[in-house]
Amino acid sequence: MLKRIACLLALTLLALFTWWVLWFMGMGALTPEDELLATIGPALQSESREPAVWCLLPSWPTLQPLVQLLLDTPTFFAMFWNACKLAFPQVAGQLVVAAPAAWAFSKLEFPGRRVLYGAYLVLMVLPFQITMVPNYLVLDRLGLMDTPWAVILPGVFSAFPVFIIKKGFDAVPQSLLEAAALDGAGPLRCFVSVGLPLGLPAVLSAATLGFIEAWNAIEQPMLFLKDKANWPLSLYLSNITAGDLGLAMVASLMMLAPPLLLFLTGRKYLEQGIGLAASINEGM
Repeated sequence: MLKRIACLLALTLLALFTWWVLWFMGMGALTPEDELLATIGPALQSESREPAVWCLLPSWPTLQPLVQLLLDTPTFFAMFWNACKLAFPQVAGQLVVAAPAAWAFSKLEFPGRRVLYGAYLVLMVLPFQITMVPNYLVLDRLGLMDTPWAVILPGVFSAFPVFIIKKGFDAVPQSLLEAAALDGAGPLRCFVSVGLPLGLPAVLSAATLGFIEAWNAIEQPMLFLKDKANWPLSLYLSNITAGDLGLAMVASLMMLAPPLLLFLTGRKYLEQGIGLAASINEGM
């Protein structure tokens, strides 16, 4: 009993470090601009020698930053729409490409399967900084630079969704596929009617993680999109000056909302997919 209480207290303290960031943004969005400048403003001003402080609650809550963002900041909505145009097609393309590839690696036998899958794993662990030059040259040759496709296409062919979905397909019993084949189902029918329904948790896990990565991407849009009219919301916050701290707090919360809602909606499937991958790795 004591161990359980100690473990619960330790987890609660660790969770507070995460919740503190949300509390910081939430209360900052309700704090007047002059109070923000007086409390945390010195931390953002290189020439200031005043100490920065933070109050748990604002002295006088206000919705002025929210009203300013929603009514007087059209740039925010333009970048929000740009983020949607980059994230949703990217995730949809990932599922269209990764699901059949993962099924082939998991259930189909063909020459060079292990070598090709090993190449996928190598691509998965390579950071963006290593692949950005080849991506830049290819996109420039195709004439896609400074267009949304310059960000969407490299994300569509990401190797990480293939790895996640393959772990889900590995759990599909081979006996079900053999029974479906005896009933006359071909490889495509087995994939659609057996593989996708049983591997749905892994597919949704890949979609959730892919959306979070695409929504929060900074380096890819900054490198491939020169025209600021195409910039997503992730690049909006970096352009807010220290004099708009309240606006920055509200914009941060608004940017956090879509990934948070998606995570809460697909949390069950995400946990199932991660747990399934872990159990398969233990069995191997």
